[in-house]
Amino acid sequence: MDLTASCIVKNSFTKTCVDKQAVAGAFGRAASRYDATAKLQQQTGEYLMKMAQPEDTGNWVLDAGCGTGFFSEHWKQKGKQVIALDLSAGMLSHAKGLQVADYYLQGDIENLGLADNSVDVCFSNLAVQWCNELPRVLQEFHRVTRPGGLILFSTLAQGSLWELEAAWKQVDDYRHINQFLPLQAIADACQSYRSQIRHQQYNQRYPQLLPLLNSLKGIGATHLHHGRQQGLMTRKRMNALSEAYPKNNGDYPLSYQIVFGVIYCDK
Repeated sequence: MDLTASCIVKNSFTKTCVDKQAVAGAFGRAASRYDATAKLQQQTGEYLMKMAQPEDTGNWVLDAGCGTGFFSEHWKQKGKQVIALDLSAGMLSHAKGLQVADYYLQGDIENLGLADNSVDVCFSNLAVQWCNELPRVLQEFHRVTRPGGLILFSTLAQGSLWELEAAWKQVDDYRHINQFLPLQAIADACQSYRSQIRHQQYNQRYPQLLPLLNSLKGIGATHLHHGRQQGLMTRKRMNALSEAYPKNNGDYPLSYQIVFGVIYCDK
C-alpha cells in the first residue's frame, strides 16, 4: 500500500514516468471522500484565489484540475462562468453531480482542448505537479487565456513530505515519494512571463502513522507513476516505518512546500 510513487526528474523542468491513466483512476476512486480529507488543498486554493484582484478576473474561469469542483463552485458564487476540467472522469462526474460549474471537460492540462484566448482566468490548484513538463503546462495556460487575463497556479515543490521519505529510506531501498521540482526550477519556468512567485510551508501533525498514510490515500495520492514498487504494507513494515519516522513530541509531522504563481497575460 505505497501511498506515493517514484518519478525521475529528467532536467530542471521535466519529469518522466507520470502514468496519467493511473493518476486519473486514483483520483477518481478518491472523489467521494476527497473534500473530507483535502484540507491542504482547500487552504492553498483559498490563498490562491486571494492573489487575484477583483478587477483582474474577468468573466470566464477555467478550473484546470478541478477535482471535485470545490473551487469551481467558489468561482461560480462570484458570478463567473466556470469551465471545470479534470483528467479524471470520476472526479468530473462527481463535480457535475454537484452542479458546481457551467461546463465540464475531461482533459489533460498539458494539452488543453480549448481555443486560444478563450478564458479570462486560468486557475489551477495543486494539479501541475502531476504533469511531465511544467513549461508545457504554463504554455497551454497562457495560450487559452486572453490578453489581459490571469493565470493562477499552486504546486508542490521539492522538500514536500520529507519526513515520510526519510522514514522510508530506513525501511527499504525503494523510492516511495514523488520527486517534486525545486523552487528555482518552478520560478525559472515562469521567467518567460510577467509573473510573481510565493513560497510557503504548510505543516500537518498526526497522532498516529496510519491516519497520516490514509490522508495521502484519501486525496488520491497513490499509484501515480510508472515503475512504482508493488508490495503490501505488512504489520512489520508499518512498525518499522513508525519506528523510523522523525516524530515531534510524540506526533507524526508532515510538511509540504507550496509554491504559488501568478502570471499576467499582458495585452
